[in-house]
Amino acid sequence: MKAVILAAGVGERLGSGPDHPPKALLRFGDKSLLARHMEILHHCGVPEVVIATGYRADLVEAELVAIGAKCDDDGFARCVLNPHFQEGSIVSLWTVRAELAGDGGVLLMDADVLYDHRLIERLLRSRHASCFLLDRDIEPGDEPVKLCVHGGNLVEFRKVVRGTYDYCGESVGFFRLSPEVARRLAETAETYVAAGRRGECYEEALRDVLLESPAGTFGFEDVTGLPWIEIDFPEDVRRAREEILPRLARPAPEGCG
Repeated sequence: MKAVILAAGVGERLGSGPDHPPKALLRFGDKSLLARHMEILHHCGVPEVVIATGYRADLVEAELVAIGAKCDDDGFARCVLNPHFQEGSIVSLWTVRAELAGDGGVLLMDADVLYDHRLIERLLRSRHASCFLLDRDIEPGDEPVKLCVHGGNLVEFRKVVRGTYDYCGESVGFFRLSPEVARRLAETAETYVAAGRRGECYEEALRDVLLESPAGTFGFEDVTGLPWIEIDFPEDVRRAREEILPRLARPAPEGCG
């Protein structure tokens, strides 16, 4: 199973200008988010990481070299450039469509998350071949991407949701995809781009695959109580450093198993 990390965006809500780094290079403690991703994925036995880059792609590649992940065909991590990174994240997903369309499963991940290694362990150990992570401690408002559950099944995946459901939680932004689902997601991204819908977020394509799939194709793991935060606003950076970072557990020496 390979990991595919979407790290192409500008992150304008955190600032702009020549000194504005990609969000994946924000540092918490003595490590960048990217370095933390690499450490956790390597610890958990993921053999290959593909990173969709765009904004300041050179800095992302330099960081991979600096931390020993090596951005080349023979290393643990390599990059795929999205030159149209100022469009919607669906274009980044489309850019890595060949990575999704392979024979193995995929961990699809947002780059801008500070998180405990146990979230990835939950995905890898899940009985569900295709799996979302759901946190019931959801922030109010339209910003969080929500997962809705009805009768034990996922029935909606969007920021603004309607319809009938038993409860909803926030999506962490990490997804385990079976080979079949990953291939279907690649096809759906291709459909969006071919239709000129390049401004869409990638979650819309994943939602389409979720809603068109038979019940039970996707499962979820409840990670309520485990520390994580998506970094979108300056307040998120503060919370990440003051509230989340001190709560992160150190991975066990034996790995994810």
